[in-house]
Formats: sequence, structure tokens, C-alpha cells
Amino acid sequence: MNLIFIMIDSLRQDHVGIYNQGKKVFENVKSCKTPNIDKFAKNSVVFENVYPNGLPTIPVRYELMTGFYSLPYRPWCPLTDYDITIAQILSKEDYISGFITDTYHYRAPNMNYHRFFNIYEWIRGQEYDPFQVCLSKRNINDYVNENYPEEWKKRILQFLANTDDMDEKNWFTMQVVEKSIDFLKKARKTNKKIFLWIDSFEPHEPWDPPERFDTYTPKNYKGKRLIMPMGGPAKNWATDQEIDFIRGLYAGEVSFVDYCFGYLFEELERMNFYEDSLIVLTADHGHPLADHGKFLKGSDRMYSELLKVPFIMKFPKEVYKGRIDALIQFPDVLPTVLEILGFDNNNFVFAGKSFFPVIKGERNEHRDAVICGYKRGIYRCIRNKDWSFVLTPEEEIDLLFNLKEDPKETKNLIDKHPEIAKELLNKFGSIFFDKKSNIIKGIQGEYELASSSIE
Repeated sequence: MNLIFIMIDSLRQDHVGIYNQGKKVFENVKSCKTPNIDKFAKNSVVFENVYPNGLPTIPVRYELMTGFYSLPYRPWCPLTDYDITIAQILSKEDYISGFITDTYHYRAPNMNYHRFFNIYEWIRGQEYDPFQVCLSKRNINDYVNENYPEEWKKRILQFLANTDDMDEKNWFTMQVVEKSIDFLKKARKTNKKIFLWIDSFEPHEPWDPPERFDTYTPKNYKGKRLIMPMGGPAKNWATDQEIDFIRGLYAGEVSFVDYCFGYLFEELERMNFYEDSLIVLTADHGHPLADHGKFLKGSDRMYSELLKVPFIMKFPKEVYKGRIDALIQFPDVLPTVLEILGFDNNNFVFAGKSFFPVIKGERNEHRDAVICGYKRGIYRCIRNKDWSFVLTPEEEIDLLFNLKEDPKETKNLIDKHPEIAKELLNKFGSIFFDKKSNIIKGIQGEYELASSSIE
């Protein structure tokens, strides 16, 4: 069986049609449309509750490639000589492997994530990649407002210089797709089993979708084209109209990424990869769009907009399909894939555990709870299907949300249900936490609680 793994960076679950079912995420922004991913998912297994463990970009990929947790010990760092990856495992099973990506962080010195791939290709120029001399044909003042500091202007200017001469046909995602198709065509002729890891950096910011996909921004907007939002409270540097505009740019970027991958799906079907391949599509994490006041990823944004990702598996000849809501973490993915491919005799070494029995219908559940966070951050999110508990720094109030009744996570119920928070906290040992929880630090078992609601 072949394996094709599609990683899409910063893709929120609620911006994928198969998940949002046409519902608006934001009042003033149209629902994002992803017809190609939806079609791909139609006869696949669609997972509702697959979560990263450690964030962001590189720790997530470490978990997926190695089957190990990055929390609590692994920050953003290179692979070591002792890490065993999926490419290394499949190389011993006589797979021909390819790694196609525009995620420029892989290129950082000694990262080594391309190790053991037969073929790897870097597509340059994403985000702040020093790819071109930083002299853009465009005016930086068209892309920032009066609140942007010089540091951010320099970052955006680098991206503008990188993309001055690019259009829809040779944009980053399209290059990733075209090079992936080229690899698959050539690899087919070798008569070997094939493993391809496709890694698209978009829809990671900056968000500058081609004009015909820029249909989600308000038509009456007359302000700056803010393709790169800043962190911190959005109200401090952007108006409500600018916030809606930026959200529309993100939706347009997602729509364009979906369009590009439509070409890949067509070729996979034409070359009969749907008949003999396991195809996995997911994202490393979502992206906060000021849902709770801030754009961009951050350790203090442990909400669904960051943590919930699409996760879809298409089996050969659609032997399994449907929707699964079992709780799964990314370290579980590699042992599952290996079991499906027939190499589960390797699985005893991994921290993650295979959820293939859930796919086969042998059981309904996989994990009782999941934990997410940044290695260098204090915040930790522990959640099950019904509740999400966020452990915060000492000076802040811990958070508890009922995900069924309050999916937008707006009402903090920590004062009403401290017993639920404590139960979730006790699912994981103290090694994961840099502070004690507010709910269990009281004297003689009495709770020290304060009511809070997020505006």
C-alpha cells in the first residue's frame, strides 16, 4: 500500500466545508468554501477530535513523524541522531519516498526533517524567508496602518519582495502541488511502494490570496490591505472593519489552497492512487482570528480556533468511511498508519497508540482526554469531548468551557464546576505543568475560585 500524507499549515477545522456545513464563523465574513477537500472527504473517514500535543509548527511535525509527544520535553528544535522517523521506517520496507514542501522552517540549519527521504524539494519564499533582496516593487504603506512598528514593516516587505513576480499559476501552493504530481508520476514507473509527504505552508500568514479568491473581504472596505496581522489585543491596532477584512483574507487563502489541492486530487484519482493508497490530510493547528481578542498563534490562545484541525483518511477503494468523534492526539497517527500498512510490529516503541481499532469499529473510544500547549508556555489545555479546561499562569483565572453548549468558548464555568476541572487536571501528571492549578491550591481542600467570562 502507498502512503500519501498531506500537511496543510494553519488550517482551522471550522473553515473546511465538511466540518462547518456552510455555517458562518464570523458574522460579517462569508462562510469559507472548500469544495475539493469536501469532495475528497466524501468517501473518506472524517475525524472530529484529533489534536496536536505540543505547538506550533515543528513540534507538531515531530509528533506526526516520530509517534512521540513533544510535551513536556521537546521545544522547537532539530531532529536528533536518535530520532526515528516514518521516512526511516519505510525506507527499510523498500519504499521510495518524497518530501515536497514550501514550509521554509525545514530549511533552517541542521533541522534534518528531510533525513531518509529519497527525494526532497524546498520551495523558497514563504513568509519571511530571505529569498529575495528586500526591495519590493510595491509600497509597504499600502499593507500596514499607522500602528505597525518598523519590525513588522520589514517582515512584510520581505514577503512582498519574495512574491512581486508571482501569480496564481506559480504561487507557492501550486508549486507544491505540481512538484508532488511530478514525483508521483515518476515514482509510479519504479514499481516500488511510494511514500510522499506533501507539506503546504499556506494558509499560514501572510494572507494575500489571488484576486479571484479574494471574495470574502467586505466589498465596501477602503482601508489598507493588512495581509499580516500583529499579535496582542487586536483592538489596540486594528478597527472592526480591518479585523473583518483580515478574516476575509484568511478565508480567501483557504479557498485558494483548496483550489490548488483540487488538481492533486484529480491526478491521484487519474493515476489510480485512490485504488492502492492510504491518503491522509490534516493541518498542524488552526489559527486565532481575534475570536478571543487576538490574531496569530500563542501559548495564551488555547481555544478551538487554534487546537481543532481537519483530519481525513482516505482508504484504498474506500474500504472505510464515515465520521469518528473519538479523541486522538498526533503521536497516535504514526502507529496507526503503520498498522494500516502492515508494519505494526514496530509500534511497541512509540508513545502514541494506534486508533485503527476505532476505524474498524472494534471500539468507539480511543483516549479519555487530550493535552495541548507550548513547551515554553505555562498555559495548558486539557479537554475531552464535552469540556475544555485551560490552566493559566498564577496571576490569571483558570478557564473551563462546556464545548457542547458553548462551542465558541465564551462562558467560563470554573466557579460552577471546579470538580470537572480537577478531574481533567488529574488525567495528566505534574510533569506537564509549571504551576499548580487555581482550583486545587486552596488551603485544606477549599477552592479558591473567581468567576470570569470572556468578553
